[in-house]
Amino acid sequence: MYIEELELVNYRNYEELAISFENNVNVILGENAQGKTNVMESIYVLGMAKSHRTSNDKDLIRWDSEYAKIKGRLQKARGSVPLELLISKKGKKAKFNHIEQQKLSRYVGNMNVVMFAPEDLHLVKGSPQIRRRFIDMEIGQVSPVYLHDMSQFQKVLQQRNHYLKQLQIKKQTDHTFLQVLTEQYIDVAIKVIKKRFEFIRMLEDWAKPIHSGISRGLETLEIHYKPSIEVSESTDWLKMVGVFEDKLHQLRQREIDRGVTLLGPHRDEIVFFVNGRDVQTFGSQGQQRTTALSVKLAEIELIHSEIGEYPILLLDDVLSELDDYRQSHLLNTIKGKVQTFVTTTTVDGIDHQTLREATTFTVRNGVMERVK
Repeated sequence: MYIEELELVNYRNYEELAISFENNVNVILGENAQGKTNVMESIYVLGMAKSHRTSNDKDLIRWDSEYAKIKGRLQKARGSVPLELLISKKGKKAKFNHIEQQKLSRYVGNMNVVMFAPEDLHLVKGSPQIRRRFIDMEIGQVSPVYLHDMSQFQKVLQQRNHYLKQLQIKKQTDHTFLQVLTEQYIDVAIKVIKKRFEFIRMLEDWAKPIHSGISRGLETLEIHYKPSIEVSESTDWLKMVGVFEDKLHQLRQREIDRGVTLLGPHRDEIVFFVNGRDVQTFGSQGQQRTTALSVKLAEIELIHSEIGEYPILLLDDVLSELDDYRQSHLLNTIKGKVQTFVTTTTVDGIDHQTLREATTFTVRNGVMERVK
């Protein structure tokens, strides 16, 4: 799949933009703070219905404007389809093929995107929250059911936390209702955990040979999903329920004392190992970057294997963060099969045929123009 046309209205520093792209590598050149990343973000938001940079949708709306609009024309194997996302202070409205989608979970997944930005290099060494967000976003692209389950999980978690807080401050004393909430919580938490196990196994299957190639066969990558309860992918449903119930029963008083749920998918972790050693703790910066790059390239192949089409790749100011060897590996991998957008202040020093053959745009003060 590839995006043919993009239109922005009142998006960030763009009052209006209408531009077309080629199904190859599109390089966006410009100084910092001119609007390069805003274009990349708008493509990401059009696909994912949320930003990778902010959780506050109001940040996406141009100063002194009531709304922002992103429109795109997407070319897929089955034909050309329009997408539209309207962002206002009241919320978001999404249309696919001119039909408004009642739930965003039904919209997400129609246009698949993989973003690789400098902050993604923190995927390995950053906080567990970054890794949880990563897998939630990626599973959501290929599994609308997971998006629904995650939404339900967040809802029940919020209700349970609220009731624990009520018990903490003695506004409530009925533990029976806590038990009802706990049963609902366990059910949806297990759905999330099982899908994460499955996704991490598939991701590792794709990332392992990619990592071996980048490291010239010297390193073996493993990716482990570590839930906050002692279960594995092979643990059956009833056993998981039992483990959850026992652990939450043990933690009940601590949870009431603190007013929060201490166990579940919001506390889980993903750990990367290279040659048997935890990369976050013991890996060099080079190993950490190779791991992040391997995971991103694996994402592309995983999405292709699940939906039969390659996603759109967004490389936001990341080439300058990679050495020549990793740059070449990345550009060789995507050449000819993935529509790619690259933002950079300059291509000087990046000597690669893929970039020499790319379509080039410049951005200055929220104005974007094609130059080649």
